[in-house]
Amino acid sequence: MNASSPPPGDDFATLPLSPALLANLQRLGYVRMTPIQAASLPLALAGTDLIAQAKTGSGKTAAFALPLLAGLDAKRFVVQSMVLCPTRELAEQVTQELRRLARAEDNVKVLTLCGGATMRPQVASLAHGAHVVVGTPGRILDHLVRETLSLDALRILVLDEADRMLDMGFAEEIAGVIARCPRQRQTLLFSATYPPGVIKLAQRYLRNPQQVTIDERHAPGKIRQRFYEVREDERLRAVALLLDHYRPERTLAFCNTKQRCSELAALLQAQGIVALELHGDLEQRDRDQVLVQFANRSCSVLVATDVAARGLDIAGLEAVINVDVTPDAEVHTHRVGRTGRADEAGWAFSLASRNEMDRVGRIDRMQGSDSAWHALSELTPSPDPEPLRPPMVTLQILGGRKDKIRPGDVLGALTKDLGYRADQIGKISVGEFSTYVAVDRGIARDAARALNAGKVKGRTVKVRRL
Repeated sequence: MNASSPPPGDDFATLPLSPALLANLQRLGYVRMTPIQAASLPLALAGTDLIAQAKTGSGKTAAFALPLLAGLDAKRFVVQSMVLCPTRELAEQVTQELRRLARAEDNVKVLTLCGGATMRPQVASLAHGAHVVVGTPGRILDHLVRETLSLDALRILVLDEADRMLDMGFAEEIAGVIARCPRQRQTLLFSATYPPGVIKLAQRYLRNPQQVTIDERHAPGKIRQRFYEVREDERLRAVALLLDHYRPERTLAFCNTKQRCSELAALLQAQGIVALELHGDLEQRDRDQVLVQFANRSCSVLVATDVAARGLDIAGLEAVINVDVTPDAEVHTHRVGRTGRADEAGWAFSLASRNEMDRVGRIDRMQGSDSAWHALSELTPSPDPEPLRPPMVTLQILGGRKDKIRPGDVLGALTKDLGYRADQIGKISVGEFSTYVAVDRGIARDAARALNAGKVKGRTVKVRRL
């Protein structure tokens, strides 16, 4: 089956889900299914193997989470479902969403098993049992080889962002994991693109799969694209000109190489802009902190390579800058599709040298229109002499879920105990050992000092500005 986007208006109530699960969906604000949910959920709930092609941010997590939960026997404390993800942050996003959706059922335990974290706590958690595990292929395989994880009762296997897992070199680990799964299982494969590697993966591991393809184009005019011709020696300076002219609050700047990422981040930082880089050489802890700062509006520019940025879904992203033109026109579409989401407008700027015009031609042919070209001379400096600054600053509190800290504890410490207004506090993210809270730039220094001198949940904590 190959489904195009179904019409909106598909109600979750039409699905064969329990009344408790449907009531929880309503409480969480899930009323109408997104196109990928409407096309894939009836098939997945019927037990069919599935290949679903849809981009990040299309609602695909619920499209596989609901079938996992619908067939779960909470009384059996064994691993019944598993989700493989390319990165730790995607695995944690999936885990959080599964836990929210699982509130209808008492005591559903979802565990995250990823590299970059120590094995011992994971082994201890597995010893106490779990219903669903979510993790990266390497770490899952590690647990299977050590026999700290058993998949004897596995019913559903999900391969999330299969294309990216292959891009990151996980083919052998995926094969090793699947070899240890029961043959009688349901397999759901989700992928933004459908290259030959993913086709082979599906042919090898799925049984008579149904295929769902959702081609979700952005509405015309939501993303305003502009191309600028540049000489090689003025490319990085052109990024600074774009930022100074348009002054977007948050920008994702794509580079084709790690070296270009580092050069651009250094140039922007020298101009007083809060710019961070994201590439494959970062330690997991550093990567987590970069993503937290960008997501909670305390970083103006995230400079990233394509592989490092896959799977990121940042709401309210004002601009994307293609510092280099990608040789793959489909990758260009994915890049610019990060902005202009959820009925918001966005800018997509591309810098192209003479040597890259053939790449621009491929993009034009794929998009079915000629690119809109503008001159760098149109970009005028902002009348504001201050460098571009993010509105928030991130504070790191040493203490997290292991210390029983919840977002409400941090908010209470800042508002009730220290007297800050709720609108001066932004996103609060509680990790296993650390908690990150975004605060208004104007109060950041004082808030850090006050938290260090005060208490969170009745205990003294250490706090630092990122």
